[in-house]
Amino acid sequence: MTFTEIENAPGGKITGKTAAIIGGGPAGLIAAEVLARAGVTVTVYDQMASLGRKFLMAGRGGLNLTHSEEMPLFLPRYGDIDPLLRAAIEAFPPAALRAWADSMGAATFVGSSGRVFPQALKTSPLLRTWLLRLGNLGVKVKLRHRWEGFDADGNLRFSTRGTDVSVVPDVIVLALGGGSWAKLGSDGRWVGMLAEHKIAIAPLQPTNCGFTAAWSDVLRGFAGQPLKRIAMTFAGRSVRGEAMITRDGLEGGAVYALSSPIRDAINQFGETTVTIDLLPDVTLAKLSERLSAPRAKQSLSNFLRKATHLSPAALSLLREGALAKGVTLAAMNGKDIAALIKAVPVKLNGVQPIATAISTAGGVRFSELDEGFMLKRAPGIFAAGEMLDWEAPTGGYLLQATFATGVAAAKSAIQFLRYSIPDVKRD
Repeated sequence: MTFTEIENAPGGKITGKTAAIIGGGPAGLIAAEVLARAGVTVTVYDQMASLGRKFLMAGRGGLNLTHSEEMPLFLPRYGDIDPLLRAAIEAFPPAALRAWADSMGAATFVGSSGRVFPQALKTSPLLRTWLLRLGNLGVKVKLRHRWEGFDADGNLRFSTRGTDVSVVPDVIVLALGGGSWAKLGSDGRWVGMLAEHKIAIAPLQPTNCGFTAAWSDVLRGFAGQPLKRIAMTFAGRSVRGEAMITRDGLEGGAVYALSSPIRDAINQFGETTVTIDLLPDVTLAKLSERLSAPRAKQSLSNFLRKATHLSPAALSLLREGALAKGVTLAAMNGKDIAALIKAVPVKLNGVQPIATAISTAGGVRFSELDEGFMLKRAPGIFAAGEMLDWEAPTGGYLLQATFATGVAAAKSAIQFLRYSIPDVKRD
C-alpha cells in the first residue's frame, strides 16, 4: 500500500482517533506520516530538544538511505532474518524509500558501491522538508518529553521540565531506538520499562562497532591513521574497504561489516583473530616475485616501502603481525613476507562500548509481536525501528529496515483503529 492509497483507503479517513509516537527518529517520523495521512491525530514525543538527532548524525559523512541491490542479495544482509522483518522490507523496499525521498525533493542517486544517497548527501535538508510536511499534515511535536512508562491505569507517563504528564491515546507506536549514542537520545532506558511488563527482550549489544587490541606503543602511535584498500577476513568471509587504527584497536567500514561474528566470538572466547590482506589487488605470486628480488644496499624498510607502496601504518602493522608469529621481518624471506602481507593476523581482545557503536543488536523479540508489529501482551501498542531484535551492516541496510518497520507498524495501527475499535469515526 502506497501513501496515496492510505489517504484514499475505502471507508475514508479515520477521524476522532489519536496516536502517540514515542521517539522522533526515522521509524517514529515515518509512522507519524503514515498515520496522519490516514486522518489520525498524531503527536510525536521525544526526550531531546529537537527531532532526528541520530538521523542527522548518520548523514554527517553522507546520508546512506538504502542500497541498490536486488532483494536476493539485499535480504541476506540481515543474517537470519525474521519473517516479520522480511515482510516489512518487501512491503516497503528500497525503491519505495527512494520514491518517498524523491517526493520531498531529495532525489537520490546510486554511488559506485551501490549505496543510495540523496543528491544533497546531507540529512538536514531532507529532515527540514520532512518536518514541514508533518506539520502540514497536522502532526504535533512534544519535545523534552521523557517517557517514564505507564501509570497504574495503563496510560503513558512523561516527565517534562519537572512536571509529570499523563497521555491516553488510542494507539501507541514505540520507536525508541537502540542503545548506542545515548547523548543523541537513543539510550535504551525502555528495556527495563518493557521488561517490567514481561516483554521478552534480547540483550542490547554493540554492532557496527570497533574492537580493542593490545597494540605496542609503536603501533599506538599511528592512532587515527587509515589502512586503505585492504581486505579483512573472518570466519570465512572477506570484506574489502578501509580500517582505522585507534589507540586501543581497530574500527572502520571493513571492521563494521564483520562486527557481528567478531563480537560473538569475543563474547564466547574472550578474544579472536582476524586477518588483513594489505594488498588485495596484488597476487601472492606477483608480490613474492617483487620481494624476492635482490635488496642490494637498501634497508629492509626502504625495500619494503618501494616494493609494496604500503603506508607507514600498514608497515608497522606488518611488523607486529610478524612478531605475533614469533619472528621478525628481518628473519623472513621474500616469499614469507609476501604471504604475511596477504594475511596479517590481528588479535582482537574486546568490543568497544555500546555507547560508541553505530547501532545495536538485540531488542524486543519478534516473538512478542503479532504479524502487524503489535505487542501481543498490549493491544494497541506497536513497536518499530532499531528497538526490535535485528541487526544489519552499514551500507543503507540499517535505515531501510528502520523505515520499513515504521511503515509496517503504522499501517497495522491504522487497521487496528478501523476494525478493532467499534466507535472509530470515518469521513
